[in-house]
Amino acid sequence: MATMTAQDFDAIKEIVQAGNKNWIKVGMSTCGIAAGASKTYRALEDELAKQGQTTVSLHTCGCLGMCHAEPLVEVCIEGLPRVVYCKVTEDCAREIVRGHVMGKKLLQDHILAMHYEEAFS
Repeated sequence: MATMTAQDFDAIKEIVQAGNKNWIKVGMSTCGIAAGASKTYRALEDELAKQGQTTVSLHTCGCLGMCHAEPLVEVCIEGLPRVVYCKVTEDCAREIVRGHVMGKKLLQDHILAMHYEEAFS
């Protein structure tokens, strides 16, 4: 079982305090980084900037518990289910921004898990 770092707690605190319902988290534990999560994060950051998207906050987090599916990216966009995408390459990361964030469409081929309660609260 992975432990949370002070950085993880700070990221969670920032999300809660900001009240931002639109965010993306990239799992940056050792297994995530080894699988390419740093490149995934940079691709998300670049594509958000390219799209002029300023209402979605981008964060890192620790282990999400599914090392076999890394890099993992969790996306929460108001009005849509919260989604965990798996095996997110740089190209997939860019498509998450263009499709999920900007187009409000889920990328079915990469979904590992969905949480519906946020979409209906």
